[in-house]
Amino acid sequence: MNETDWAPQRAREAALRDLEARLASDPAAIGLRFEFACLLAELGRTPDARQAYLDLLSRDPTHLAALNNLGTLLDAEGHRSAARTAYAQAVAHHPADAMSRVNLANILYETGAFAAAREHYEAALQIDPDQREAHRGLAYVLADSGDQEGAQEHRRKAFAGRPLIALPYRGEGPPVSVLLLISARGGNIPTRHLLDDRVFQTFAVTPEFYDPKVPLPPHHIVFNAIGDADLAAPALIAAQALLAHTDRPVINSPDAVLSTGRAHHARLARLPGARVPLTITLPRAVLASPNAPAALENRGFRFPLLVRTPGFHTGRHFLHVESPAHLPGALAELPGKELTVIEFLDARGADGKARKYRVMMIGGQLYPLHLAISNHWKIHYFTADMADSPAHRAEDAAFLADMPQVLGSRASAALAQIQSALALDYAGVDFGLSAEGDVLLFEANATMVVNPPEPGEIWDYRRPAVERILAAVRRMLQPRPSNTSACLVV
Repeated sequence: MNETDWAPQRAREAALRDLEARLASDPAAIGLRFEFACLLAELGRTPDARQAYLDLLSRDPTHLAALNNLGTLLDAEGHRSAARTAYAQAVAHHPADAMSRVNLANILYETGAFAAAREHYEAALQIDPDQREAHRGLAYVLADSGDQEGAQEHRRKAFAGRPLIALPYRGEGPPVSVLLLISARGGNIPTRHLLDDRVFQTFAVTPEFYDPKVPLPPHHIVFNAIGDADLAAPALIAAQALLAHTDRPVINSPDAVLSTGRAHHARLARLPGARVPLTITLPRAVLASPNAPAALENRGFRFPLLVRTPGFHTGRHFLHVESPAHLPGALAELPGKELTVIEFLDARGADGKARKYRVMMIGGQLYPLHLAISNHWKIHYFTADMADSPAHRAEDAAFLADMPQVLGSRASAALAQIQSALALDYAGVDFGLSAEGDVLLFEANATMVVNPPEPGEIWDYRRPAVERILAAVRRMLQPRPSNTSACLVV
């Protein structure tokens, strides 16, 4: 890549001024309005681009590309409901457009509407049997339902022959080139908000399908985004082999990630100030046996306990089992040939509410991301009792403002030792606090997502903390002084 491949900012701005002049003389020109909105988006003027698309759609409500582009902008800004509406309108007006189906299916999948997502992925493949994004999405849906054989077939169709994808770059100067390793099975670190396409030129590669005869693209740094050791161990092993073809610095060594599965959490139990739940993964047949309660007791478990299907996040396929009598019913709800049993650590405070803290570990430093407070044991920030409770948000704000003061010295020291033990450049830890000030470890791995706060003034207090984390990631991904030459690995 050389400088002639980049569209300079001033050229885009000149083109924008030209379009403004042409629109002034012909405001009804839909084509010009579409070009104008697209160029605003390329320039990073997202609010202006959003309004330009809305203005266009007020004149032509069925414009296919405008509906899809608007949906993409809205999704990136966190307006998922509005994005879903835009994609649904695209499908309603253009039911034979495969990409509209895929866009709608993707957001349905992300918001947990798996059956509806599957319907649209399958409809897209009826329209275009070679639609790779539809194959990829359907692979995720089938894997979620337990159909691993079907999922693997769609992974093959999605990635075979195309293990490397160059993502768009919108910057005006030389980019930081990142080789991004992702797994076809999922379990990847969400990087949409981490890799700004005005700074980074990203080349996404799928190690499971990578042909070593194909040269890697020039890159400054490798970011291994394969984060789930339980789900994506084969991809991590393939990534180890791929890294033999580059001498660039690696963020999140696959070796280190492989040691972060839930069964590996036991190694953190020796750290002072950390309470780590007893965890074991067993065949379904063992848990379905009439002797299961006794077998669990012999392994040190007591009810209530937690049971989950490995490889899922955001609380999916994850159940609280109150007593032995409730175990068969829980097994009936969970997919998978193997299930993970986890000791239940009670994170309720004196007020009876559960609290879950998330701290990010970036480049050797600790950064508070959020505190979620809920009446339910299964806590996630987007479902916790935060939006309707000023008191809860005030507690969250205090944590973001002065994490050591809120957590105390014992928990703060434990977090630093957990970070050292994980040996990851990018990771996070979810935890509660015991009455004695110990860290009650829920999860510690690389898959932690950093989402910008939702729109609205009530979340303004969270924005500086998130920006500090994103800035730390950008610093971590900058080329090292020894890597600033033009001689990149090929």
